[in-house]
Amino acid sequence: MKQISGIAASAGIAIATAYILEEPDYSFEKITDTDPAAEKERLETALEKAKADLAQIKEKAEVDLGEEEAAIFAAHLLVLSDPEFIGGMQAHIDNEKVNAESAVHDVSQTFISMFESMDNEYMKERAADIRDVSKRVLGYLLGIQMKSLAAIDEETIIIAKDLTPSDTAQLNPKFVKGFAADIGGRTSHSAIMARSMEIPAIVGTKEATSSIQNGDTIIIDGLEGVVIVQPDNETMQAYEQKKESYEQQKLEWAKLVNETTKTIDGHHVELAANIGTPDDLTGVINNGAEGIGLYRTEFLYMGRDQLPTEEEQYNAYKTVLERMEGKPVVIRTLDIGGDKELPYLELPKEMNPFLGFRAIRLCLEHQDIFRTQLRALLRASTFGNLKIMFPMIAALEELRQAKAILEEEKQNLLNEGQQVSDSIEVGMMVEIPSTAVIADLFAKEVDFFSVGTNDLIQYTMAADRMNEQVSYLYQPYHPAILRLVNMVIEAAHKEGKWAGMCGEMAGDEIAIPILLGLGLDEFSMSATSVLPARSQMAKLSKQELESFAKEMLMKNTSEEVQEAVKTRFGSL
Repeated sequence: MKQISGIAASAGIAIATAYILEEPDYSFEKITDTDPAAEKERLETALEKAKADLAQIKEKAEVDLGEEEAAIFAAHLLVLSDPEFIGGMQAHIDNEKVNAESAVHDVSQTFISMFESMDNEYMKERAADIRDVSKRVLGYLLGIQMKSLAAIDEETIIIAKDLTPSDTAQLNPKFVKGFAADIGGRTSHSAIMARSMEIPAIVGTKEATSSIQNGDTIIIDGLEGVVIVQPDNETMQAYEQKKESYEQQKLEWAKLVNETTKTIDGHHVELAANIGTPDDLTGVINNGAEGIGLYRTEFLYMGRDQLPTEEEQYNAYKTVLERMEGKPVVIRTLDIGGDKELPYLELPKEMNPFLGFRAIRLCLEHQDIFRTQLRALLRASTFGNLKIMFPMIAALEELRQAKAILEEEKQNLLNEGQQVSDSIEVGMMVEIPSTAVIADLFAKEVDFFSVGTNDLIQYTMAADRMNEQVSYLYQPYHPAILRLVNMVIEAAHKEGKWAGMCGEMAGDEIAIPILLGLGLDEFSMSATSVLPARSQMAKLSKQELESFAKEMLMKNTSEEVQEAVKTRFGSL
């Protein structure tokens, strides 16, 4: 028996035999002095076949996984139409007189190296996308028969160096019970898709493919981040029981779907869900969320070759508001730029995109884009309980300018005879430490705050969470983070406003007792986290947690905070 540790990417317990996903042999001979016209024709044929493959995968993903996950393949299709990428290959063939295989390899490696050297999550994902796409094209040039994971018809656990998005999209949860990968993190495409499919997954194991053989009995513990190879009878029995307990726990959580979220002493908080597209609403409704705490509108702009029209946006927002049937829907205005590129905008390349020209900064500069979105939001406002939220606000001047533009567009619509709700709340994200520090000033000019902890943590600690060398500093429970969150909540309450949180921390079982004690009003998280959080909160006393939470602000380290929570509440 062997135990391998990794990153718990998707919760659950899976027990099945190993299926080693072996990578095809993409080796080839570099040939020079070729016929460029013939090689470019071979390249074009391979590109067209790859496009046809991806279009089919995208269509299947839209049905099985939803539009947000399928957008990955729309992005892959854009790569195969990118003039700089494809043109680079064609120019390489012309200039170097090499075969098409060499051109695909050399040009794609240049792009991969460029993206991998960039120090943020999104750009590194682009490297994985190009690697996935280029292998598909290279496979057709080499005549490699692509293995279809969709054909698996026995209960298995996939073991791979990495699972590409197109691999993951083919998995049938009826037969593929889980997967383990040598590389990857919780925010990789495969991890996100695994959570959508509710397939237990461990990534970042480093040694799964070298330590596991085809047919080995495997246990995937997606709760603890552990892979167990060839378990003994005692371990197998323990995990059979753990798996059954987890399934029973899920059934207990399911009973809470129609319940309101209350602590044991009767305090109500709002449990909301984060979404990317209207297609995500099924999971939100099925998991009993009490609202939408974050609608990431940038997905409307991605995976396409031009800006969405006002009408397209209006229909998307209207759909979400109608389906939520009067429950609050917080829609964040466009958070794009810098680390989230839109090829058709031709934004400038930046040395540090997370601190660059993005979100509200871009919108205030490109007001035509901003005003179109605001008009669509305002027009849709009569169909539900809309709350508009501005991202990446760093200064009062930005907030005031954004609010003024919103008011101008509201008046324009009213002058045109359009109906607009007169009860729209306007709020802002708190993602920047300086914003939290002067939250008392912002609180006078907004209706609500929503703390975006993913960025707040890395900005406060000056540590990119995707950089392995400094990832130890990405600490949600660090007293500095807790104090900033506390400042935001207190500032909001002093002005009679509400404070929410839409980062990963909102659904974290260690953080929840502290956030409850600090008085957070709204917790927004992935839809699958709603019921576990509701169950946990029902066992906690808000009143008793108030002094405990204040004590956590005075701890010295993140470890001390975690230990205090575990000591008080045991195994959460």
